[in-house]
Amino acid sequence: MKRLFLSLLLLVSLATGARSQETTLKVGAERIDIITRILEGKRVGLVVNQTSILERQQTHLLDTLLALGVDVRKVFAPEHGFRGTEDAGESIDDSKDLRTGLPIISIYGKNKKPSAAQLADIDAVVFDIQDVGARFYTYISTLHYVMEACAEEGKELIVLDRPNPNDFVDGPVREKELVSFVGMDPLPILHGLTIGELARMINGEGWLRNVTDTCRLTVVTMEHWRHGDPYWLPVKPSPNLPNDQSIRLYPSLCFFEATPVSVGRGTYYPFQMLGYPDPKFGNFSFTPTSLPGFDKNPLQKDKRCYGIDLREYPFEGGLTLRFFLEFYERAGKDAAFFFSRPKWFDLLAGTKRLRQQIIQGLSEEQIRESWRPELEKYKLTRQKYLLYPDYPIAD
Repeated sequence: MKRLFLSLLLLVSLATGARSQETTLKVGAERIDIITRILEGKRVGLVVNQTSILERQQTHLLDTLLALGVDVRKVFAPEHGFRGTEDAGESIDDSKDLRTGLPIISIYGKNKKPSAAQLADIDAVVFDIQDVGARFYTYISTLHYVMEACAEEGKELIVLDRPNPNDFVDGPVREKELVSFVGMDPLPILHGLTIGELARMINGEGWLRNVTDTCRLTVVTMEHWRHGDPYWLPVKPSPNLPNDQSIRLYPSLCFFEATPVSVGRGTYYPFQMLGYPDPKFGNFSFTPTSLPGFDKNPLQKDKRCYGIDLREYPFEGGLTLRFFLEFYERAGKDAAFFFSRPKWFDLLAGTKRLRQQIIQGLSEEQIRESWRPELEKYKLTRQKYLLYPDYPIAD
């Protein structure tokens, strides 16, 4: 009887293991058989960075495709560069990849969109960059510009899909007059789409500018993922998002970038602490310094900042105004001091109304209620472009 029980236990274990293995997430970049079929006989340009890895093989997409004989001609690099080491906003220059000898063309800074000359000797562009799900995270703005360039020049775009680690729909929808590189399209702050789904929405809603046709788009989808599934990034997506906690807090703390309050840039825990050089802002203290690999010239550099430590804060993700409203209160509701860069705040928020509502003293609940009509419209639009099962709708 004991032997029979052990045999049954082994069979159950093997079956469970097989199911687990079969349902392991496979991102678009790992579906190499599909990618190589699409790219066969084509001259290819890649829009990639340090996140463009095949986790199972522990190889970069560029190296993988070259090893398989794909005719990769050049690399287009977004903000933070091909290796993802440059500070936010830092100029990225054209260069050459030392390993492969391929030219690396910057599409951040003055040249945000591949030019006709840069696309002339390629047939298809492959886009494989990890997004974090926030409208003001600039990789999706790069996607928009790449789609425009491909539509203008008649080039095919292949998007290799990856999960959205901040997979929520929340925040104000960007208003028409506030188009910028941190708000290219009329999305809420948390758009609730994978980058492949977002590309479909940009095409389908006619958001590409100055083009007569849509982008010729193919999305290589993921396997075994649905909206709401948690995802922990194997590679930090940019220098100042070094771990899962920073990624979860980023959509809520990014507003502080338009204030004199430090978000922890210049420490090893950016977007996980808040502070200003005045003890009235909190008991926790830290000192931003020049920190290569994170931020070489952070806000409040070499000044002791006082505030709060969010490294262990049990935040499950989404968008909250709690921290921002709390610090506005600690600042004595001094709008001129706190909103030190009002135009930048409005661009990040995608609306002038949020800053005005905070100054007027509205609660988070009241502010959220004002977002509801536009969010409901957006959610209906979003449904048309989903490639994966949606998360359950709350009662």
